[in-house]
Amino acid sequence: MLIKITLIAALLMSIVIPFGGFLLSKKKEGSYKAALISNLFFFSVTLIIANILMFSGKVFAAEEAAAVASSSSEGLRYIAAALSTGLATIGTGIAVSNAASAALGAISEDSSVMGKALIFVALAEGIAIYGLLISFMILQA
Repeated sequence: MLIKITLIAALLMSIVIPFGGFLLSKKKEGSYKAALISNLFFFSVTLIIANILMFSGKVFAAEEAAAVASSSSEGLRYIAAALSTGLATIGTGIAVSNAASAALGAISEDSSVMGKALIFVALAEGIAIYGLLISFMILQA
């Protein structure tokens, strides 16, 4: 119970204190270095505290360890599938935004480059399909 309260307090501190630093730097109309430094500091401190408290070195029996490992691997598969799809779609959004804006600019100047411009936009959209295929492969394993 104490571990949960400590983790929640560390999480709240890592959110509230950098936000306060951001608001103070906004009042100063100066740089955002203080907010960035406090955010990085409290995030790393939160990670260190979470690692110390969560991985306390409990020992399980062999049967319990196998059950924990199988349930852990099942959850990690879903996390890996979600990450592969999510990060691929984020990359696709960035690539399509750049390629599509450049394609629109090129088409507005010379309409004969429309086919080439659409190919570059379609290539950028293929990244999302690759991420989705990888997530299906992860879930089938």
